[in-house]
Amino acid sequence: MTAASRGIDVVTFGECMVLFRAESPGALASADRFTRSIAGAESNVAIGLARLGLRVGWYSRVGDDLFGRQILGALEAEGIDCSGIAIDAERPTGFQIKGRRDDGGDPEVAYFRAGSAASQLSRADLSSEHLPRTRHLHVTGIPPALGAAARDLCRHAMAVVREAGGTISFDPNLRPTLWSSRTDMIAQINALAAEADWFMPGLAEAETLTGLSEPEAIADHYLRAGIREVAIKTGATGAYWATRSACGRAAPIRLGRVVDTVGAGDGFAVGYLSARLEGLSVAAACARGNRLGARVCGHPGDFEGLPHRATLLSEAGSTETRVDTRSGTA
Repeated sequence: MTAASRGIDVVTFGECMVLFRAESPGALASADRFTRSIAGAESNVAIGLARLGLRVGWYSRVGDDLFGRQILGALEAEGIDCSGIAIDAERPTGFQIKGRRDDGGDPEVAYFRAGSAASQLSRADLSSEHLPRTRHLHVTGIPPALGAAARDLCRHAMAVVREAGGTISFDPNLRPTLWSSRTDMIAQINALAAEADWFMPGLAEAETLTGLSEPEAIADHYLRAGIREVAIKTGATGAYWATRSACGRAAPIRLGRVVDTVGAGDGFAVGYLSARLEGLSVAAACARGNRLGARVCGHPGDFEGLPHRATLLSEAGSTETRVDTRSGTA
């Protein structure tokens, strides 16, 4: 049964790559043993939401090759609807190689994505028959960095879902090396962010995009742009959130040991989106986002720490949130 016939909760799209993850810490150039998995910001979120019981559709292009088949098999095994994925017979599936660190720092990553099948994403790769049937569209700043056709895809998808009455979230996921200039990146990402209902930047990303340093000022900037909810990931201090009627902070989760920081932001997105789609408050969504982001850091790989619903419910209630009411509640 396709997404179009059964309805769907969340649609997202982007590039998923095969991931070779070093098994031992040290310089990536010296690593000689790797574990093979998959990685991609949007596919990480799709996996996390599907594990929590949401019906998820993921769209992309993959090569007609071993890596493409691995990605499709892995996502379908997670219960994700992949019926709209295009198989490209001319271009390969991208891959990446990631080092390992045991000191809690960000690992070294080398990407091999130039000319990949997903780099050719366009409006034609996301059927309009699926979009009006979704409750929610999740977009990141990675596809628009791939080129004009992918930026057009983002704008088109957001317009269709908005017209159909669905909600839209946007995570900037800045990738400066993929853009022709910093100025173009800032302009394009901010324009897309303004089309979203829920915006989830990291603090450093938001500083780059606005020139502002305080979460309160950043949130006000985007609320004035028309966004309804802003959730800023502030690292060791947790998260700051704001709506037009309230604001607050969600306390950080203390980890016993940081294993792999990559994917933490995607874990936050899974927590935030799932909570909001369940009808929980913005404050509760940030608390869950912090919890899942921290959980990802405690496991190797980009998504391996994302829990299934039974585990999420058994661990619920461990995060405190402080709310400052402006007028009304969030």
